[in-house]
Amino acid sequence: MILRKLSRSVTCLKPAVLEDGAPIKAQRHSDNRGFSDSSNSFSHGGFSRQAPDQSIAYRFDMAELLRITGNFSADRLVGQGGFGTVYKGRLRDGTVVAVKRAKKNNLESRITQEFRSEIQMLGNVEHLNLVKLLGYLEQDRERIIVAEFVPNGNLRQHLDGQNGSVLHLATRLDIAIDVAHALTYLHLYADRPIIHRDIKSTNILLTDTFRAKVSDFGFSRTGPADLESTHVSTQVKGTAGYVDPEYLHTYQLTDKSDVYSFGILVCEIITGRRPIELMRHGDERVTIRWTYKKFREGRLHEALDPRMEITPDTYVIIEQMMELALHCVAPKRTDRPSMKRVAEALWNIRRDHRPELQRLAEREISSSRAVSRSNSKQSDSRASAAAHPWL
Repeated sequence: MILRKLSRSVTCLKPAVLEDGAPIKAQRHSDNRGFSDSSNSFSHGGFSRQAPDQSIAYRFDMAELLRITGNFSADRLVGQGGFGTVYKGRLRDGTVVAVKRAKKNNLESRITQEFRSEIQMLGNVEHLNLVKLLGYLEQDRERIIVAEFVPNGNLRQHLDGQNGSVLHLATRLDIAIDVAHALTYLHLYADRPIIHRDIKSTNILLTDTFRAKVSDFGFSRTGPADLESTHVSTQVKGTAGYVDPEYLHTYQLTDKSDVYSFGILVCEIITGRRPIELMRHGDERVTIRWTYKKFREGRLHEALDPRMEITPDTYVIIEQMMELALHCVAPKRTDRPSMKRVAEALWNIRRDHRPELQRLAEREISSSRAVSRSNSKQSDSRASAAAHPWL
């Protein structure tokens, strides 16, 4: 059953907004990651954590990484971001991997902290919907992470249409459910509760079958150390547009901060728009506010991704997803559901509307096959023309 506190929870909807759209960076750190002290622990920036070599990840040497990536060849480059560059590589057993090499610049201490956080978090968790850590290297100024290669790009690329196809509603719902399952695992079933702190569309990677995998644990941290604690006090980290406004104002981090970010993500999945649209004006600039206004006025259809196929049956599904998203972004964390309840609500939506979603998926498959056959014929024609220039 969809959660029903919408009117009370979102009447004063004011999502956190930073106009530049850049990541919010911490100025100092006072984290306690919850790892036990040992002779292999180290201190940095006011907190003590277990050294990376205590995780389950394999320690690579540079010679092996150079072989895997062809000396970090530009031909193997698949992406880059604030942390560094990502290369595609292949292990000796044939496993294809992603090799993330950190930048070397004047922010090296921050990069090192994010690197160690990711190693410690990913090295001690395993879930179908989390990117799997395979190994790492920390040597001199090199900080390199080796993880499973997820071949189908990130969610934002697909919402932007960069991959040449449009995600149909059934796939969008499945992606939301996958992410909800991953966060539920982190919050409830990891050895220690983990708060991701940077849930966003570019951190959701997709497999060839469009299974979602949550990546980038550089900002993650463990939750409260005891059951009596309700939050962790820490400087704000995250990405503008996705950050929990209560966390932004109080510096009190809880798992409900991930719930807020997830609500923004679902709104993004439905509308196709980024959380902050810098090129738009007026009330369209902050997507969640604009979408809520359309929802309240009964005109949600005006806010939906125009490339997504909508029918009367599927419109009901979208309304339920949007209602749940708005509940997730309630200004007060006490009014937000847990990720477990969110995952259950999304699963119920899929169960209750399985026939409509199945028909939609079948139409999408038929359409994709038709496009594939057309492209194949064009390719055969071009190949024939190349082989027989007189045609």
